[in-house]
Amino acid sequence: MVRTFTICYHYLLSLSTSMPLAINGSSPTCTDAWPTWPIWDEHERSGVLDVLESGRWWYGERVKRFEHEYAAFQNAKFGVTVSSGTTALETLLEAAGIGPGDEVIVPPYTFIATASAVLRVGAIPVFADIEPDTWSMDPEDVVRKITPRTKAIMPVHFGGRIVDMDRFLEIGRTHGVTILEDACHSWGGKWRGKGTGALGRGGIFSFQVSKNIASAEGGIILTDDEAFADHCRSITNCGRTVGGAWYDHENLGSNLRMTEFQAALLLGQLSRLEAHTLRREENAAYLAERLSHIPGIGVTREDPRITRRAWHIFLLSIDAGSFGATRAQFMRALEAEGVPCSGGYARPAYKMGVFQNLKRMRANPDIALDYESVHCPNAERACEETVWLSHTLLLAEHDSIGRIADAIEKIALHAAEIPA
Repeated sequence: MVRTFTICYHYLLSLSTSMPLAINGSSPTCTDAWPTWPIWDEHERSGVLDVLESGRWWYGERVKRFEHEYAAFQNAKFGVTVSSGTTALETLLEAAGIGPGDEVIVPPYTFIATASAVLRVGAIPVFADIEPDTWSMDPEDVVRKITPRTKAIMPVHFGGRIVDMDRFLEIGRTHGVTILEDACHSWGGKWRGKGTGALGRGGIFSFQVSKNIASAEGGIILTDDEAFADHCRSITNCGRTVGGAWYDHENLGSNLRMTEFQAALLLGQLSRLEAHTLRREENAAYLAERLSHIPGIGVTREDPRITRRAWHIFLLSIDAGSFGATRAQFMRALEAEGVPCSGGYARPAYKMGVFQNLKRMRANPDIALDYESVHCPNAERACEETVWLSHTLLLAEHDSIGRIADAIEKIALHAAEIPA
């Protein structure tokens, strides 16, 4: 039965992909006008104009309303807005008591801020490898990296796929370590019916312009712990405390506040986030099913405990030996077929200059570590084999998603013809 299906599948596929590759001169498979980003409408326009004309531009009712509505959307009790996802990470770590000499375990396949925020609070990032079929931090490698100095573990729900939070929370309880979520890619994601961000002690989201809900810059910290939320707000609001006088500064804080303009944009964005999340989820499931039959292409492993999947990036891996072409060849061919794509990170975070140069830093001897010897093979392979498709593509019509699959199937059949 399996052999019959395979023969029929390849026969039908060959009929639909008999044209030469576009990179070799034929017409592209996709001539679609892909959705642009950010998407906005009268919600954002009227909201920003209302703020402008009110004269109340600063940290007011719209910020409070967005904090409440976004926290509720993610099934969290408290939300504290900040100026960016990066400052959210730094605030989260500081509020959790992370400081000099402490170790925080982070993944190497992530935006640099996940790791650099640890340095910014004076602590030591320790890199645990990722799983090859989830692109997320491997909990078993995390266990191997725990030491008496480990204070926190900060997994990233990379691309929107939620990590195994059951296992991470179990590790945290067993070793007495705080679990913090970098949820910057998982707006709308749910684990066992509960939104990300407050599954551990706290978590953060980014609203930078490329994100699935955007306000140019901005971020939020979520938690179910009221005292923790109050501490985060104090750090972001110049050290002020709940009930304290305006010019009384109890804690060492900074000015990391969100403006009313950003909140107005985000309230508009939030009004369509659920519909967008469900559409991306449906389109991604269809695309993944289509691609799962192609030798040499890997997609993210499913997990039934993820009861709603946010998609910031649709991730593919290209095994050149099985596929018959390198990632670079595949990407050139895919672009020629009319599908925009990216190779993502060129190297893991620990291979970037900020970490490779730490041995020569003398400002803080506690973090003058040698990252030259760090080796996470799955992360390094991901930097060589992974292809990213943007979340904006997943907002296209179903037929357009089908043409993406058609293009990739066509490339797979003609891989040997792609120019070197």
